[in-house]
Amino acid sequence: MSAADSPLLKTPLHALHLELGARMVPFAGYEMPVQYQAGLIAEHRHTREEAGLFDVSHMGQLKLIGPDAAAALETLMPVDVQGLAENKQRYGLLLTDEGTIIDDLMFVNRGDHLFLIVNGACKAGDIAHMQARIGSRCLVQPLPDQALLALQGPQAVGALQRLVAGVEKLVFMTGGAFDWLGTPLYVTRSGYTGEDGFEISLPGERAEAFARALLAQPEVKPIGLGARNSLRLEAGLCLYGNDIDHTTSPVEAGLNWAMQKVRRSGGARAGGFPGAARILAQLDGTQPVERQRIALVARERVPVREPAELRNLDGQQVGHVTSGLLSPTLDKPIAMGYVRPGFATVGTELFAMVRGKPVPMEVVATPFVPNRYHRG
Repeated sequence: MSAADSPLLKTPLHALHLELGARMVPFAGYEMPVQYQAGLIAEHRHTREEAGLFDVSHMGQLKLIGPDAAAALETLMPVDVQGLAENKQRYGLLLTDEGTIIDDLMFVNRGDHLFLIVNGACKAGDIAHMQARIGSRCLVQPLPDQALLALQGPQAVGALQRLVAGVEKLVFMTGGAFDWLGTPLYVTRSGYTGEDGFEISLPGERAEAFARALLAQPEVKPIGLGARNSLRLEAGLCLYGNDIDHTTSPVEAGLNWAMQKVRRSGGARAGGFPGAARILAQLDGTQPVERQRIALVARERVPVREPAELRNLDGQQVGHVTSGLLSPTLDKPIAMGYVRPGFATVGTELFAMVRGKPVPMEVVATPFVPNRYHRG
C-alpha cells in the first residue's frame, strides 16, 4: 500500500469536529476540518474580532534532550539556538546540504530540553533527518501522543486565562508550563494568524475535554483549515509546500530576519550549518539570488491563485504566484509569489494571468493586515 492509499489518521478532536458539523478533508495524512457550519469568511472574521480555536494536532511535536542538544541543533539550522533563554521561543529553518529549506519550525528552550513543533506533512522526514544527523549527540524524542491546539484572536487571552490562570503574563514568543484540572499544559504566546494568541500542547487523551472547555467560553468558536490559510496569508506568513520548499533558500524567501548575527559572517558562531557557504554569500550580497519572494495586491477584484504566471509590462513571464486568495479582511485579492530580483521592488506593477487574462497587481510590503502580537 502506498502512502497515498494509506487510511487517514485522526486527531484526538476528530469526534468533536464531526459533532460540530465540520466539513472534513484530507490534509498532511490526517482527516481535518476545512470549515464548520458558519463558513470560512465568518470563521476568519471571528478570529480577527474575537477568538478562534484551531486543532493543529497534525503538527509534529518532539524533544531534543541532552546537554549538547542546542549545539547539535545549530548544525542543522542557521539560527541562534544556544543563545535562546529558557522559556523563549524562536522560528527555525532545517536546511538541506544545498542550503534550501527542508522545513520551517518553532522551537522553545524548556530548560532541560528543547521542544520543537514541525509541519505535519514534513514531520516523519524531519524526525528521521534529526535522528540521522544529531541522534548521536542528543536524544531525539517524538511526542506522538501530544495534541496541539491554537487559540487565536484579540479576545483569546481573556478566554484562556479563565481556565488557566497566569497565561496573561506571557508575551509574544515566550512559553510556560501550566496546569488545567490536573492536566499538564505547555503554552506559548504565538500562532499563525498575525493575531495575539496561544498554542497549547497537552496529552491527547485530555484534548477534547480542554477544547470543550474553551468552546464554552463566549468569545471562542471553532475554526478550520480554510480560515487558517487566509489568516496566515494576510499576516504575510509562508506556508511550507507553497511559499517555501526544498528548492528555496532562506534569502530567496526573504527570511533573513530568522538568521541571527551570531550565525552570519563575522559572528561568534558563523556558519557550521548545511549550505552555509551559499547562504552566507547570499546574505552578504556576494552571490546574487535568482528570485525573490514578494507580496502582491490586485487592482481589480479578480481572485488570483497559485500557480498563476506573473508577467511584466512587456508581457514577459518574470515569476509566479505561490499563494493567493480574496482577503476577507481587505476585500481585495492578495498573493505571494516569486519574481526575478529586478521586479521585487515595492510599487512595481505586474500582471497575473488568470484564465488567459492579465490582472494588474502591485508589489507591496507585508503584512497585508497589521500584526497584533502581544509584546508586553
